[in-house]
Amino acid sequence: MLETGPALKVTIHLNRDTGAAHGFLADDILAFLRQHGIEGATAIQAYAGFGAHRQLHTTGAGDVEGLHLPVIIYFIERQSKVDEILESLLAMVTDGLVEAHPTNVLRSIASSERVIS
Repeated sequence: MLETGPALKVTIHLNRDTGAAHGFLADDILAFLRQHGIEGATAIQAYAGFGAHRQLHTTGAGDVEGLHLPVIIYFIERQSKVDEILESLLAMVTDGLVEAHPTNVLRSIASSERVIS
């Protein structure tokens, strides 16, 4: 469980269709974070957006532009844990942007009940 106190929020901006060794980069990054003991991560696919190439991509586009939507992955973790994985994480991002902001964890709690699927 993530302790209260100082932490980093790391945000990774990608395109959903960016390929990687085992499929799509967003999926590989989530697997990497999980394998390396990150407490939790979230991936959000945007409705629309554009990046460095200034090409607008929207959900409603019926062609390849609709598949090229932005994805944002973020996680909050202790600075020391981020330092352990940062070099490998940055090497994975072949097309995108990675940023980090200091934050303060005020409360971190997990219910003892778990939903089993």
